[in-house]
Amino acid sequence: MSSEHITRIRKGRTVEVVSLIYNIIEVVVSLTAGFATGSSALVSWGVDSIVEANSAAFMIWRLRGEEQGKSERELRKRKKITLSVLSGAFTVAVAFILYEAISKLISQDTASMSWWGIGILLVSLVVNPLLAWGKYYYGKKTDSPTLKYDAIDTMICEYQTIVVLIGIGLVQWQGWWWADPIAALLIVPYVAWEAYESGRDAYHVELDPDDREEADA
Repeated sequence: MSSEHITRIRKGRTVEVVSLIYNIIEVVVSLTAGFATGSSALVSWGVDSIVEANSAAFMIWRLRGEEQGKSERELRKRKKITLSVLSGAFTVAVAFILYEAISKLISQDTASMSWWGIGILLVSLVVNPLLAWGKYYYGKKTDSPTLKYDAIDTMICEYQTIVVLIGIGLVQWQGWWWADPIAALLIVPYVAWEAYESGRDAYHVELDPDDREEADA
């Protein structure tokens, strides 16, 4: 492995470190504001940020292994573990978001205003595309599908941010109490798809692909 390739891997890992730190900030602010104001959309967005933070943490672990020159089998093992953990985390997030949103629809509770919540959403509108670009750029430079896959996840989070902002806006300025839990429910299909895709990809990661090829032959 060339020194230039290692440098690019290290830079990709740095982007993931920044992503992890920022996602932790998202989690703290959005969950605190969401529970304080009764906003299902903010809470659901915060739960998804927990999953994004886990994604960044496991990507750091995997890229660190590649940087250290771990064996191909070890790298495949780390990839399989990373994708499996993500699939499980996404599945739990789907269940929680459904529970939170449906409960609010039944009780018809109206979420109150939170400038902290709106503030972190607006900041994320700018930060997420920058993080996604960094992940995709170094994923392409290092030929890392998982980095590019994580970049797509970050852009999905950008979509979710827009949805939550619209939901909160409709509640506050139009008085549509149901817009907040509906915004949360709109997040579900994307999180569920991420759960399916990461689980499917984990299943297809072969620790010893040569053995599988010999068996098929």
